Amino acid sequence: MSRRQEVEVTVCPDGPLLVRGADVVRDGDGMPHPVTRPVVAVCRCGKTSRPPWCDGTHKVIPRGHGPDARAPTLDG
Repeated sequence: MSRRQEVEVTVCPDGPLLVRGADVVRDGDGMPHPVTRPVVAVCRCGKTSRPPWCDGTHKVIPRGHGPDARAPTLDG
């Protein structure tokens, strides 16, 4: 039996979630998004043009004005 890799999530203040070790990220609707990199940035501001991935849009949104994005779920 293979061991599942531990998934680590780091919250970046006023930025994305950095996800390490996941195989799949599921968006708020349950749609799976395969992870192809060791670390991915998941959007928290809800304004990205590439959901669920962060595209840096949070940098131009005034703090406290972005909608709360539905939290993704992670599959290791």
